[in-house]
This record gives sequence, structure tokens and C-alpha cells, in this order.
Amino acid sequence: MNEKRTTISLKGLDLLDFLGHQDANLRRLEERFEGTLVVRGDTLILQGEPERVDAMEKAMGEVLRWAQEGRRIDPESIDRILAGEAPKLRGAAAEGIHLNGKQRVIIHARTRGQARYLEAVRHHDVVFAVGPAGTGKTYLAVVLALMALQNREVERIFLVRPAVEAGEQLGFLPGDLQEKVDPYLRPLHDALSECLGTSRLTRLLANGTIEVAPLAYMRGRTLNHAFVILDEGQNTTLGQMKMFLTRIGEGTRAIVTGDITQIDITQPEASGLVRVRSIIKDVAGVSFIDLDERDVVRHPLVRRIVAAFEENAASNGRGDKASGAEAPQ
Repeated sequence: MNEKRTTISLKGLDLLDFLGHQDANLRRLEERFEGTLVVRGDTLILQGEPERVDAMEKAMGEVLRWAQEGRRIDPESIDRILAGEAPKLRGAAAEGIHLNGKQRVIIHARTRGQARYLEAVRHHDVVFAVGPAGTGKTYLAVVLALMALQNREVERIFLVRPAVEAGEQLGFLPGDLQEKVDPYLRPLHDALSECLGTSRLTRLLANGTIEVAPLAYMRGRTLNHAFVILDEGQNTTLGQMKMFLTRIGEGTRAIVTGDITQIDITQPEASGLVRVRSIIKDVAGVSFIDLDERDVVRHPLVRRIVAAFEENAASNGRGDKASGAEAPQ
């Protein structure tokens, strides 16, 4: 049987990151193309049937481009590249988000939906990111807010969430009001802590540069020169959504995140996130970005679970795929 052998230079790459833990990235490529990949020094050798080697070589070109842009390589990202779902970033998007936190990191969009999300935030003052769990809605919002603070584009960051129970009663939780709402704000604290480190986050919270609070605390305030994030926007009423959006003052930018398949308020059809789209979608400076299961960047199993729920909801003919809410016409 004829075999083909070709070599690809890996000079300039961090081989540990590129190859993955225990060469997991190379193993994934071998699984997909049934060829042999061997690394010798800074050279990658491809060997196998000619058509398979040609396919591997083309795929490796895309993987190398991804790595040379400083983006994370793992088996999941390789699957996206081979499926043609990886975003081709240009200009500012290709540069990524440079964040000085616990250590200097560069964060890139990992999916096409995330790339659209980052571009929307660059060009609009108010962005709605709507999609299922695991698509990076909240994490990217926090990172963008921290970058704006780091670059002195804003003076403060406000992160708010509606304190709505997901099947449990808030009143049964122990402690005073602040202790009761803290569990609802924990995901925001976690994202901040991951980016900044606990000690720096504690300082910024103490001096008021970053404020994390329930949505109700925003009533009556005007937020100037700030970056404001409303997380879990699907659990607001239309009145609460209007209240939040009208807090925006001079030099302020806002991101609203939410998942309309996980509405916990008693009347899902009244969700502010569902209803606001038809009201302000054509307002200049506002952008709606829809993410889906193709943008899930958690464990691959999460992506399959989301897709299964989508299929089940579609087969049952439900309007919003889970909650039954439909955007008003």
C-alpha cells in the first residue's frame, strides 16, 4: 500500500500547549483522520494513505493558524476547527482581549457566536447576549468590563442580578438580607475572582470600584462612566428591564445576559428579556446577539445536553424551546 509522509514545522510554538495534556490534541487528530502523527523536536511528521495525509495537512494548517493567534488548543477546539465552526478573526478581534489579572492573559473568541458578541460590544453601547448555559455570556461580559476598567475607559463596574428563586424559597435561607442574596451573586463573584484573584477583587470591592448587587438596588441611581452587566436577564419583568436600561448615564456601557430557556419567574411569558427585543431592537446603539449550542464551550457533554433539550422542545412545539414564552409580535 502506498503511503505518504510529510513534515510540518512547529517552530515558535509552545509545544506543551500545542500538543495538549499527554498529547491529547494529536490523538484527537489521529482519531479523525486515521493517520499517524509523530513529533520529533519541533517538527510534526504526518504519515499514512495519501488522501488521509492530505486531509491531515490541511487540518493542521487551520490548527496552526489558531495556535499562532495565541488561542487555546484542546480537543474541543480541534473539533470546531475540523467542523468549520471556528471563527476566522481579523483586525481587532484577532488581537483578543488583553487582561492583566492574576497573570497577563489574552482571551479570544472560541466560537463564531462569541466573535459576533465581542464585535457587538466594541460597536454598541448596549448589548444583549442571549443563549444557553456554557456559551460564555457572563464570563466574557465580566472580562470586557475589566478590560474597559483596566484601559480607563470606565471608572466603575456594576454587576447586578435579579434575586429570583429557581424552585426554592429565598425566605427559608438563613441570615440577613445580604446573606440571603449572596448565593444569587456568587456566579459573578466567581468570574471576577478567576480573572483578578481574590486579594485584588477584595480591594476593588472594598473601595467601590466594583459593585455586585441585586437588581433592586439599582432603582433611583444614575450610573455614569461605568460598565454595567445585568446577568440572568430572563428573570426580570419588563418594568425591571426598563428600570435597568434607564440607569445608563454618560459614558456608560451595558451588557444584558440571559437564557430564555431557563426562566424562573412565575409568568415566563412576561420575561423582560423576551419582551424587550421587539421594543428596542431597532434603537441605534443597541445590539442583540443570539448564541446557541454550537457556542457552548464547557465540557462537550454540556453541548450535547443543550442540543437534546432543544430537540425535545422543538418536537413538543414550544415557542421559546423550554419556557413556552414567545416574543410579542
